[in-house]
Amino acid sequence: MTKTNADFWFDPVCPFAWITSRWILEVEQVRDIEVTWHIMSLAYLNQDKDIPDDYREFLKPAWGPVRVAMAAEQKYGKEVLLPLYTALGNRFHLEKAEKDRATIEAALQEAGVDLGLADAMDDASYDEAIARSHHLGMDQVGNEVGTPTIAFEGHAFFGPVISKAPRGEDAGRMWDAFVTLSAFDHFYELKRSRTEDLDFS
Repeated sequence: MTKTNADFWFDPVCPFAWITSRWILEVEQVRDIEVTWHIMSLAYLNQDKDIPDDYREFLKPAWGPVRVAMAAEQKYGKEVLLPLYTALGNRFHLEKAEKDRATIEAALQEAGVDLGLADAMDDASYDEAIARSHHLGMDQVGNEVGTPTIAFEGHAFFGPVISKAPRGEDAGRMWDAFVTLSAFDHFYELKRSRTEDLDFS
């Protein structure tokens, strides 16, 4: 059977992308898929949108981590994105650490890369490359969605949005369902209101 190549777009600060990313890592263990990681930016996506004040406040520190991720990608290649994303995500989402230089330097150290990449936090010269990576994913799914975005076998979707990542064969079964629905050209979305908090365990 041919391996499925899946592309996953993430913003390091997005809790929904984080949970979905942990799911697709489980899928890699039980299905024949390989994931390539890409950067998108919620700050870029929403910069000109009329969004609630609390969400705009949430996005204020979002440029820093995504710029550092792009700086790392440019220096080391895409292979660095997953270990750096994991190091950042564990701190942001599990430890509830501040999205500041100290947290980012700790993540860079864990990922085994140059701590000086933290300088990219305030360097807008990375924003053009971020926008290109962002549009590579987002242009496939439309303007009114964000991250997680997954593309594979000519299909791309925002989601799945989940409150907790399934593990083992449950992760595989959800992937199978995702693949099945994606195969229908006229399928667009399933949605319901979320009634529980996010579970990062």
